[in-house]
Amino acid sequence: MLIPLDYYRILGLPIQATAEQLQQAHRDRTLQLPRREYSEVAIVARKQLLDEACAVLSDSEGRKAYDASFLAKTYDRESEAAQEAKHQRSKTSAGTATFLQDAGETAPAESKALEAAPDPHTPSIEIDDNQFVGALLILQELGEYELVQKLGRPYLNNGSIAIAEGRFGDPQLVRPDIVLTVSLACLELGREQWQQGQYENAARSLEAGQELLLRESLFASVRGEMQADIYKLRPYNILELLSLPEEKVAERRKGLQILREMLQERGGIDGSGDDRSGLGIEDFLRFVQQMRKHLTSSEQQALFEAEAGRPSAVATYLSVYTLLAQGFAARQPSMIRRAKLMLMQLGRRQDVHLEKAVCSLLLGQTEEASRALELSSEKEPLAFIREHSQDSPDLLPGLCLYAEHWLQEEVFPHFRDLANESVSLKDYFADPKVQAYLEALPQDAETANEWVVVQPRAGKLPGRLQPTAGRSPAAIPAQPPTAKQGASTVTLTPVPGDASTAASGAKSQATVAAPSAVAPVSIPIATVPHPAESTSKHRRRQHSGRSGASGKGLKGDLVDRARTKTAEITAQVKSMPPNRLALFLVAGVLSLLLLWLILSLLASAMQALSGPLQGEQALVRLEEPPLEIPALAAAPEPRAAGAVSGEITEESARDLVQGWLSAKAAALGPNHAVEELKQVLTEPALSRWQLMAEAQQRNNAHQRYVHKLEVNGVKTNPTNPDRAQVEAQVAEKAEVFDRSQLVSSRNENLRVRYDLIRQEGQWRIMDWQVIK
Repeated sequence: MLIPLDYYRILGLPIQATAEQLQQAHRDRTLQLPRREYSEVAIVARKQLLDEACAVLSDSEGRKAYDASFLAKTYDRESEAAQEAKHQRSKTSAGTATFLQDAGETAPAESKALEAAPDPHTPSIEIDDNQFVGALLILQELGEYELVQKLGRPYLNNGSIAIAEGRFGDPQLVRPDIVLTVSLACLELGREQWQQGQYENAARSLEAGQELLLRESLFASVRGEMQADIYKLRPYNILELLSLPEEKVAERRKGLQILREMLQERGGIDGSGDDRSGLGIEDFLRFVQQMRKHLTSSEQQALFEAEAGRPSAVATYLSVYTLLAQGFAARQPSMIRRAKLMLMQLGRRQDVHLEKAVCSLLLGQTEEASRALELSSEKEPLAFIREHSQDSPDLLPGLCLYAEHWLQEEVFPHFRDLANESVSLKDYFADPKVQAYLEALPQDAETANEWVVVQPRAGKLPGRLQPTAGRSPAAIPAQPPTAKQGASTVTLTPVPGDASTAASGAKSQATVAAPSAVAPVSIPIATVPHPAESTSKHRRRQHSGRSGASGKGLKGDLVDRARTKTAEITAQVKSMPPNRLALFLVAGVLSLLLLWLILSLLASAMQALSGPLQGEQALVRLEEPPLEIPALAAAPEPRAAGAVSGEITEESARDLVQGWLSAKAAALGPNHAVEELKQVLTEPALSRWQLMAEAQQRNNAHQRYVHKLEVNGVKTNPTNPDRAQVEAQVAEKAEVFDRSQLVSSRNENLRVRYDLIRQEGQWRIMDWQVIK
């Protein structure tokens, strides 16, 4: 039986190997036993081939004769006739192999088909039939996964009788060995394709191996390995399928179906269920963010609105993004209004006032937009808005410019069908459909229901902020705001006769009634918070400067009012006849109670003015870093540090991995030293981590790391001296900061296999894999 192997490959040696190297390689290969699932038949057949290779190459005369034949096959050029003959034989062999696989030919025919077309330039050896399983095993160990499947699968078809007749040995032992070798070839081929970015092909290879094992009802542990890899591969497979052209309807639909299965297993986007992908909640959110750019706005709407019903705060927020994008692009303000209503659900626990302001602006509700800005704690956007509203009595010019930039740079790029669309508020407001909808919008009722400050507990409480009359939709001109670069020239021109605009500067008054003889005292709701009102929100409002007065001025104003009212009450009491004295003594007591109420309100106001700016932090933010999936591939490639050269040792490997951990801490740290990654990493990992570090820098986020490293072993590639693997134990403590505020932390102890490559004499890390 002719097998495409040679004695040098069997021992894992180059043709220049010395006699000592031959003996050492034979000892090493003999000691490196295959997986425990193999039978004694396979192990013995493998050892026979190792012994035969060593015996031929150890004999000087035998080696000379073998080398002559080996070199002739390897380096001789074929004539044109030989090339044509080879081509015809390949076609015949391929057709015969396909027929065999489909129809299940007999063993002699199978053997002839496999032996019919040996490649003249591929060294091969003649083996006994009982060594076939050993040859398959060696080919699998050498990484010839496709060749193993080509040679082994025909014998596993239902119509094959070669194994049953005992051609290769005891059928009860040989068949499981061939099944195991072919399925392991599927497993390793899938991992290799995974590493190469061929995710759909990797999934098919893994599924093919799993189907074979299920059909044969063998090796449940190997089947479990494949299933684990399939689960971990799903995020990658989803990204590949969804990134296909929209014409690939079936493939993209399959990607969405796999995604829904993962979401169901997790219990939602922000759920804590186990989908066996290895992604935690934060990693899965990054994956979702990365995936979004491959989905259209309608696909995202269907996906996230369904997820929002779980309920899910993250899915609700993503639905808001989708409705805003679709509503603006399709000139459908009704979708923007739906987005605004969804924000009301999130507003009870998160600071989404900036998004509310944008929604209100696009709905022509400019008064509400201004009030939402006053409640927002987003410092950088507010600074931008104020900077571009310096020559305006309100913040609307800056808000218009910010909304345009935000939609263009932060919203549209996350939708496949909108990424290249331009954003223009002028065109939006000039659209007749938009104008008609805004004019018909029930402004007053919607305002009263939506913009009441939500209390943290149930029940109707006094002193909630009530909206002032908002501008009517007609106040948005047919020619909407425009902006000139470098100047704050954005303007909103009210329609003449808009009475609400003239009255917009007036403050709402809440009247506290005293007894009949005491004049009423009016307290401006806009400047004095009620004790039951949310302290954090009033702190933001007063910090934003709406009242226009310092704490000292406010205090003096209220004290003066109280003193004046007390003096008036005293004078009235002294001038009263005796028979009315008792009545006004009661009024005096009530006046003292009124004074106490004023001072209580004053104390709350001063506490709000002097206290630190606080408030709930948004669980989902306007800016999120690009989603990067951790490297989960089972057979990644290595990287090494720029300072490590020569032969890789445990000491140099430790320096290299430590260099990567230091570069990671520097690139993702507060100084964002992204350039340090180039000293340690190479592709494919370099681009991935550069993007991650740059995204964190753009979003003013960083991480702090503490690492402990222990290298467990180094293994060089016997066939490629420029490749190696390092296995290490890494303890990592990480703290994640958003705008200098700690938002999360984690502490992990991982076993990691790093894949290294030597480029221009320097070792670098290509990729790595977390080992369970």
